[in-house]
Amino acid sequence: MKIQFPLHKEQEYIHLIQLLKATNMVDNGALAQDLVIEGEVKVNGEIEYQKRKKIRRGNRVEMWDVEIEII
Repeated sequence: MKIQFPLHKEQEYIHLIQLLKATNMVDNGALAQDLVIEGEVKVNGEIEYQKRKKIRRGNRVEMWDVEIEII
């Protein structure tokens, strides 16, 4: 499944764990942090371990069978 997530015009980036919560991929921040630390999340095709990674327009985040495109 593919999801498009728009950043607000004044927003340069969103932190990875905030994105996972904002897209309802997880119920809370603790779960988001655990999934990132365990290597369950990819950014632009690479496993990402930084929970506060800055995700910007054009980035793609994948978790399980869901791909999130930042627009």
